Amino acid sequence: MQWKTVATAAAVTVTAGVLLTGCGSKSSSSSQNAGNTSGDMAKTQVLNWSENGQDITTLDPSKATDVISGTMISNSQEGLYRLGKNSKATPGIATKTKVSKDKLTYTFTLRKNAKWSNGDPVTAKDFVYGWRRTVNPKTASQYAYLYSGIKNADKITKGKAKVSSLGIKADGKYKLTVSLEKPMQYFKLLMGFVVFFPQNQNAVEKYGKQYGTSASKMVYNGPFKMTGWKGTNSTWTLVRNNNYWDKKHVYLTKIHDQVVKSTTTAFNLFQSGKLDQATLSGQQVKNEKNNSKLVIRKSSRLNYIEFNQKKVKALANTKIRKAMSLTLNRKQLVSNVLGDGSVTPKGFVTTGLAKDPTTGKDFATENSVKDSVTHDTAKAKQLWKEGLQETGKKSLTITLTHDDTDQMKALSEYVQGQLEKELPGLTVKSVTVPYKTRIAREIAGNFQMVISAWQADFADPISDLGIMTSDNSYNFGSWNNAEFDAAIKEANNTTSKSARWAALAKAEKTIGTDQGVAPLSQNVIAQMVNPKLKGLVYNTAGINYNFKSAYMAK
Repeated sequence: MQWKTVATAAAVTVTAGVLLTGCGSKSSSSSQNAGNTSGDMAKTQVLNWSENGQDITTLDPSKATDVISGTMISNSQEGLYRLGKNSKATPGIATKTKVSKDKLTYTFTLRKNAKWSNGDPVTAKDFVYGWRRTVNPKTASQYAYLYSGIKNADKITKGKAKVSSLGIKADGKYKLTVSLEKPMQYFKLLMGFVVFFPQNQNAVEKYGKQYGTSASKMVYNGPFKMTGWKGTNSTWTLVRNNNYWDKKHVYLTKIHDQVVKSTTTAFNLFQSGKLDQATLSGQQVKNEKNNSKLVIRKSSRLNYIEFNQKKVKALANTKIRKAMSLTLNRKQLVSNVLGDGSVTPKGFVTTGLAKDPTTGKDFATENSVKDSVTHDTAKAKQLWKEGLQETGKKSLTITLTHDDTDQMKALSEYVQGQLEKELPGLTVKSVTVPYKTRIAREIAGNFQMVISAWQADFADPISDLGIMTSDNSYNFGSWNNAEFDAAIKEANNTTSKSARWAALAKAEKTIGTDQGVAPLSQNVIAQMVNPKLKGLVYNTAGINYNFKSAYMAK
């Protein structure tokens, strides 16, 4: 997921995790466990939260692509399941699931006490409407590709079948049937992802093009309701939803949220008691390594350079891309430049995301292409010289677009410095923009090189690799490799677990060998957290934060 985030029918527990080095601080994949709250809760249940430089882009489940929007939607909306601790599928709108022997038909029984914030009941019709709206080419949902495998979804997104032919049917108000074209090992986890949430047709039609563009142009069926977000501002509040079916297990009355672009500012606000959580970076993490309030969260997010091969023809040359990647000393980058506990990547798939079902080895480690993430300036210079000759160039001037957050600025400065230092004739111009602007430019293809980020939507290599096929809407740089596409197609179509894994392994090795992107760092999230915050669920893949059972202790 640009959220960057973002999802086996039989396996409902994600095993994502990242091995951390340094910092010596508390490491956690879920900040505080929800314990017995009786007698432990503070009188005032208000949480003051912050986002590290990233604004909401939309509250429309069909169109959200970024971490912050996804987090707000998943806490104010709800699908068939909620993802709880360790990404375990916990009860949502579905109370019962029946799966056919051939794993091609899922029948969900829906709860009858779920309501939208406008008073409408949540019914099977809402799921049918929401799913059809997402796969409809007119909606232009970037996440519509996740529906692949559901009956007729691929044909619909390509405009070759009617939207009404999607494999989802409402059998009355509270029974939903989903038909698949093939068994999908990760199907159940997908049902907890925002793009599969129900949508209220009355609200969509009432607000039209304004649907999801502000807190007031949306209805909610989740633990909280959004207030205060007008579409462009950087502060908002999540308020407990009294219409939520399980409101007795929602303890926080309000979550005040604000975007803070500077980690220095965030830390100062935390120190003064104005924030209950603040994200740190670089030297701050080193300074606070012995502070019991410092929490290091594992992450499946990868920062990487994406090359726009349509905008700059020279970037379509593999040697040019490899030369750039080889100038980067990733050990130095994570240790000295970032210094926040981030780790060196093995490839495009993050370490700790998934294990080989046969050997038990980590997928990323097992299939790493060393040259794609190594540092070799002599080889870089040779490939650069050969690449320029092959493209008929003597020099190149390229822009590097990146977010205006502290971490992305640090990454950009390092990359720019290394490329210009080691590659004769290369000039790199830094373009610093707000997070929302960077996302918009990526979608529009309005960049030459960009420091992008992707977080797995679920604990399977396909969640990372799937976005780099030549026809995927998230392949912003238009990297195109027929061997890679064929491998992903094989992984998606085979019913053999071993054959699927082999195809995914081939895809990972292919993108590494061809340097489809240049991996930079695998994130961790270093945060100062008020120790009174309990019950917060954090997951490394998909939606990070689930506030449903969070509370403030005395």
